[in-house]
Amino acid sequence: MRLKGHRTFKYIHKNSIKYYGKLMTFKLVKSNPEILSSHKLKIKPNNLKVAIAISKKVSKKAVERNKIRRFLQEWLLTNINKINNHKPYWLLVNLRFGEFCNDKNRLLEEFQNLMFKSHLIK
Repeated sequence: MRLKGHRTFKYIHKNSIKYYGKLMTFKLVKSNPEILSSHKLKIKPNNLKVAIAISKKVSKKAVERNKIRRFLQEWLLTNINKINNHKPYWLLVNLRFGEFCNDKNRLLEEFQNLMFKSHLIK
């Protein structure tokens, strides 16, 4: 489910389709499992992988950033069913800085809207 490695993120930044919202941006790209071969994965799944990047400008406290990250990951795990999980895409979610850390409803609404906009969920 998670993405890792500098080559992966370089590939995403270079080749992605961008979706912009008020609170976050999505960068969506077709997956390229050959990039992950250096991580010596035995199984090369070709399904949806997600990375959530939250800047220190959002909150200086790592605890707050991790709460937001866990909140969004939990929503993904509960709402993406098995059918949608097999789409071969990589998604990078970048949160923009602002005073929205306490407003999880607004954050979740924006996240859902961008998921629909990018056609990752129906």
